[in-house]
Amino acid sequence: MSDTFSLNMGKKKCTRQEDIDKSGKDGVSPVHSDLERALRYRFDNKDLLKCALTHRSYVPESGDSVHDNERLEFLGDAVLELVISDLLYHKFAKSYSEGDLTKMRAYLVSEGRLVGLAKILGIGDHLLMGKGEEKCGGRMRPSILADAFEAIIGAIYLDGGFKSAYKFVAEQFCTLLKDAPKKGLKIDYKSRLQEMTQKRFHALPSYRLVETGGPDHARHFRVALYFNDKEISEGTGKSKKEAEQQAARIALEIMKEKIGENGFR
Repeated sequence: MSDTFSLNMGKKKCTRQEDIDKSGKDGVSPVHSDLERALRYRFDNKDLLKCALTHRSYVPESGDSVHDNERLEFLGDAVLELVISDLLYHKFAKSYSEGDLTKMRAYLVSEGRLVGLAKILGIGDHLLMGKGEEKCGGRMRPSILADAFEAIIGAIYLDGGFKSAYKFVAEQFCTLLKDAPKKGLKIDYKSRLQEMTQKRFHALPSYRLVETGGPDHARHFRVALYFNDKEISEGTGKSKKEAEQQAARIALEIMKEKIGENGFR
């Protein structure tokens, strides 16, 4: 377990008073004990689990000094990518190229996969969130579920070390990993870009038709890709769809060149 957990969990606990009142001898609520059983991991530091489940909307309503799960999500995201990369390398490196492994990893760590796993574990039922967010369906919001899943990975890493986090990820992705070549290599560039921007920024790119030309039998299209009202790339093709795919591919390359594979600056 890390000795330098910057959130000072022992001093500022991410929990509700009712959870404390219902806690057992080990300081964790029966509800969270149910989640531990689903995770197949028992936390030594229960506050790490509670913090992983704390959405930022809960903080101003809590009445206590609490921390949201965003920093744990940041850590868990990095741990998840490393573990998935290692699993893919040892299972598929002899049969697939670096590019294919990258596509499979993008498929596995995409928001859709994380949300699916979070729902299986019942993570949404255990989240601490503000009343307004909850009324708006926050417990089932894809971005919140995906972030909480990654936060739990970060919490397990801090609580039990890399070996425990690796075991958890490997167990959760066992079935998905088997299907990675079949499903991951079919992801198109637009889908990959959309999932990456949604995951990192909770926003989506847009496409604008810039130019069309050529005779009816040989039309060509030029499309510009925008993100947060800023033009990121352009693509051309014999159809609008093809031009959009090229623009998305170029945007992904720009993203990778600037800051690895985590998103635009």
